[in-house]
Amino acid sequence: MIDVYQAVADIIRTTLGPRSMMKMLIDAGGGIVVTSDGNAILREIDLAHPAAKSMIELSRTQDEEVGDGTTSVIILAGEMLHVAEALIDKSCHPTVICRAYNKALEDAIAVLDKIAMPIDAKDRGTMLGIVKSCIGTKVTSQFGDLIADLAIDATTTVDIKNYIKIEKVPGGQLEDSRVLKGVMINKDVVVPGKMKRKIVNPRVILLDCSLEYKKGENQTNAELLKEEDWSLLLRMEEEYIEELCMQILKFKPDLVITEKGLSDLALHFLSKHGVSAIRRLRKSDNNRIAKACGAVIVNRPYELRESDVGTGTGLFEVKKIGDEFFAFIVECKDPKACTVLLRGASKDLLNEVERNLQDAMSVARNIIKNPKLVPGGGATELTVSATLKQKSSSVQGIEKWPYEAAAIAFEAIPRTLAQNCGVNVIRTMTALQGKHANGENAWIGINGNTGDITDMKECKIWDAYNVKAQTFKTAIEAACMLLRIDDVVSGGSIKRQAPGAGKAPSKLKVETEANADSEQILPD
Repeated sequence: MIDVYQAVADIIRTTLGPRSMMKMLIDAGGGIVVTSDGNAILREIDLAHPAAKSMIELSRTQDEEVGDGTTSVIILAGEMLHVAEALIDKSCHPTVICRAYNKALEDAIAVLDKIAMPIDAKDRGTMLGIVKSCIGTKVTSQFGDLIADLAIDATTTVDIKNYIKIEKVPGGQLEDSRVLKGVMINKDVVVPGKMKRKIVNPRVILLDCSLEYKKGENQTNAELLKEEDWSLLLRMEEEYIEELCMQILKFKPDLVITEKGLSDLALHFLSKHGVSAIRRLRKSDNNRIAKACGAVIVNRPYELRESDVGTGTGLFEVKKIGDEFFAFIVECKDPKACTVLLRGASKDLLNEVERNLQDAMSVARNIIKNPKLVPGGGATELTVSATLKQKSSSVQGIEKWPYEAAAIAFEAIPRTLAQNCGVNVIRTMTALQGKHANGENAWIGINGNTGDITDMKECKIWDAYNVKAQTFKTAIEAACMLLRIDDVVSGGSIKRQAPGAGKAPSKLKVETEANADSEQILPD
């Protein structure tokens, strides 16, 4: 089982650091994914072994919790199991190892608290530096401050993850990407010739109902005796739709958006009064528009109130980008939702930029939540490792060995960084261990671009405290969980027999020389 974990860790080991390699994957639908994001790689890999599946869950947990460090957590967990394997071979009980690992985790978090540096999250320059250093390991680091700027703009506009939408539109340059203070949707007004495509300070009404004549439930039969009855039926339908539209038009809207359908007659009444309309919008998009412009989604036109009308939008405009029309509801006064518009050469590039941007936004959000930094470039892991090695001499009993093994396992991150830089790993690691031997020089680490041993403060290579703490917790807890597994049992479904049905007679097995030593006995 430990071998399986190590095999998975080895797959994504090369994707750590700024000199990381990328993986090209063929997904279930036959499409190609090119990425260096640990979570994205593991998500696309099809694995049968249950232990390997739990490893995928590990990176998913890390991604959902803090959004970054998905590669580090797998490498660290793999290393924790690797060092435990030697101890298990020497008949050290897994429970003892888990106890020592948990003690090591407590001490590691204490070291993080000690070396963490508080910062001012409102200072944009500092934030820019932090986000840049966190995405310096990604492909998009070649575009300079662009992704970091987008991430900070998005997270300072809106603090809730669900209300930041990333729209990818192939074409143009990556430099054309921007954060919109509002919402962008892939829709055009329903009647382009008659309805306005640009409205300044629009009054917006959002609906969750259709402006169509209700069709009878099940099968409704109407008996028409005279010719006038047919025209009466049609007039009733028209009057019903007109009444619905008049209920809406009472509030003098400029833009009506509904999640359901709009009949041609309803469009006629709306366009006659100079109202633009958009229909069949996704529920999630409608919610985001409500958050952006301050409107309330209404289920029935009769229930409309003045307070339900959204007046917080500065501009509604429909633009053509490439071959498609996009509606922009932007320049909002106090938006609670925003959209990041990404442009780029190809879909593959845009997908990778989106993954990198998600990580950058998570880092920015983590810093705003908990404005503390720890050194990057493997410096934190080396400091933790050196401190745990010192403390291991005071650990009593048999737990001393697994405690020391956990200390050595933390060195996996700087070692992998050195490997990916292409420098002499043994020489670099020996030099780094010498610098950290007495627990000082906490900020000395490895520059992922050049492989030089430098001060992380000077290079401005930082990590968010939240990310690092979550990485340690997830990796060690997962390693402990797997060490406690002593057997893998298949729980396949057993076909139920009909009551009273006897067991079908099986064929007699005749023993050969090959299986003569086995304990099988022929039936009488």
